[in-house]
Amino acid sequence: MGIVLRGGTIVTDTDCYHADIRIQGEVIATIGSQVAHEDDTVLPAEGYYIFPGGIDAHTHFDLPVGTMSTADDFASGTRAAILGGTTTVIDYATQFKGETLKQGLANWHQRASGNCYTDYGFHMAITDWNEHVSREMPWLSQEAGVTSVKLYMAYKNIMQVDDSALFQVLERSRNCGILTCVHCENGDIVDNLTRQLRQQGKTAPAYHPLSRPPRVEQEAVNRLMVLAELADAPVFVVHLSCREAMETVAQAKARGVKVFAETCPQYLVLEDSVYQDPTFSCAKYVMSPPLRAKENQAYLWNGLKTGILDTVATDHCSFNFRGQKDLGREDFSKIPNGAPGVEHRLGLLYTYGVQAGKLSLTQFVDKMATKPAKLFGIYPQKGTIAPGSHADLVLWDENRRFTIGAASHAHNVDYSPYEGIEQQGQSIHVFLRGRQVVRNGVVCVESPQGQYLFRKQFPQDKA
Repeated sequence: MGIVLRGGTIVTDTDCYHADIRIQGEVIATIGSQVAHEDDTVLPAEGYYIFPGGIDAHTHFDLPVGTMSTADDFASGTRAAILGGTTTVIDYATQFKGETLKQGLANWHQRASGNCYTDYGFHMAITDWNEHVSREMPWLSQEAGVTSVKLYMAYKNIMQVDDSALFQVLERSRNCGILTCVHCENGDIVDNLTRQLRQQGKTAPAYHPLSRPPRVEQEAVNRLMVLAELADAPVFVVHLSCREAMETVAQAKARGVKVFAETCPQYLVLEDSVYQDPTFSCAKYVMSPPLRAKENQAYLWNGLKTGILDTVATDHCSFNFRGQKDLGREDFSKIPNGAPGVEHRLGLLYTYGVQAGKLSLTQFVDKMATKPAKLFGIYPQKGTIAPGSHADLVLWDENRRFTIGAASHAHNVDYSPYEGIEQQGQSIHVFLRGRQVVRNGVVCVESPQGQYLFRKQFPQDKA
C-alpha cells in the first residue's frame, strides 16, 4: 500500500512539470501518470508546487555558550524547521578545548537523538587542533559519517584557530574526504576594534557592526582562499554577507580555487539600518557577521543567480531577548551572537527571490535543497525528487500569505528578526521519508521521527 500525490507541479533543480508521485515506504517509487495501485491512498495535490524537502546545512541547536545555551534545542528547532518545509538539518557539533572529536560528537548525539522532527547530520567544529585530533580525522569521515568540519577565524581566545592550524586542517581534510567550512572574520582585528570602541565608551549594540566591518570579512575570505590554494583543498565559506567577500570568492573561483559559499536570509532581506535604533532593541540583530548596508543585497541575490553563491542556510542560533541578549546591556561584546530563522528560510527565499524575479523556481530548489545535498554527501538520497530518493516532499501553496512574527512562529525564542515582514507562499503538507509530518500547516506526528544521516565523503574529483 502506497501514497500517491496526484496532480501537483513537481520542481527540481532542473525541471518543472506536472506529474503524480507514488510513495512506497520511505522512498519515491514512481513518477508519472496513472501510477496509483488499487489499495493506495491518493492525496490531491492540484494547485500545489511539490518541492524536495529543504536542507538547512547551518544550524546551532542546544549550543552551550558560556553559562547559557541557545533558546532552541533540537526538538523545538527541528519542529520549527519541518513546519517551514525543511526536512533535513546539518547542525554544528563542537569539539571544545580539551575534548577529542569523539567526545564532541558524542555530546551532540546525546543532545539530538530522539529529539529531531527532521532528519539530521553533523558538521564538526574544531577549536583545539592537535596531533591526536589529526589522527581522529579518518575515523570522523569513515566511521562516524561526518564529512565536513568547521573552523573559526573569529572569536579570539574562544573558538579562533591560527593560520597554521587552519592550513594543517585543510591538508588533512583533503586526504580524508572532508570539506572544510570556515567562519571568515579576522578575529584579531575584531578584538582590537572592539577594545577601542569600549575604551571610547561606545558600548551600545549599535556599535557591534563597527567592530566587524566588511573589510574584516573580506580579509579573512582572501586569506582562506590563499591557504586553500596552497593546500589544494576544497573550502566552504559560511554565512557570506557582503559584496567585498563575494567578489573575493568570485575571483578565487575564476582562478580555480575549489571554493563554495553560502549566504543567509538575514543578509538577503535585512539591512544595517536596524542598528540605528537608539534603544537596546537592536541587540536582537547582534550576529556575526552583522547585517550589512542595503546595497549588498543586490550583489548577494545576483551571486545566487549566477552560481557564485552555492547555498542558502540560516545560521539559526537563537537567544531570547530577555534573559540572554540583555546580559550585554552595558557592553555589546557580551551580547550572545545569533538570531532565529530556520522556520522561514524557504518562505523568505521564495517571496523575495522567486516572487521578486531574482531566482527561478529551479534555482530556488537548487539553493535550498539540491546543492547542499550534493556538497554535504546526502544526494540523491536527499535534495531531489526522483525514484529511489527519500520521499521528503513539500506541498507548497504559492497563494498563501501571512505576516511573520514572534506571536505565531514555532521558534522557542521571544522575538523574530523578521517581525512584520510579509511572506507569500507556505508549506502546507510535508512528508519525511514517506510519512506525512505536517498536515494543513500543523505538525501531525506525536513524537519526533528524524533519523541520523551517515554522510558520504566529499568526492576527490572535487577536491
